[in-house]
Amino acid sequence: MGKPHLLVHDHEDNVGVVVVEGLSAGTDMLCVVTADNSDFTLTAKADIPIGHKVALKDLSEGDTVIKYGEDIGKMVGPAEKGGHVHTQNCKTKRW
Repeated sequence: MGKPHLLVHDHEDNVGVVVVEGLSAGTDMLCVVTADNSDFTLTAKADIPIGHKVALKDLSEGDTVIKYGEDIGKMVGPAEKGGHVHTQNCKTKRW
């Protein structure tokens, strides 16, 4: 296995986190699930900065965002599988 592009913490998660600089649209990302060190591939649909989230499935406005197996917020706009999930389409439910 090569160096991962994306880390996913739990199999229940619907987003992962980019762990490389300069991830560009069209990249076939190596994605590693840290819970059991399993891996899969996913194509990036956009240029996504390091530390930002990627949708692991199509997400719609109103969907709950799951990371670390926990509810971390809701979608306020859509993101396609492999798309960028950040402040433009994801907000905390805390306020």
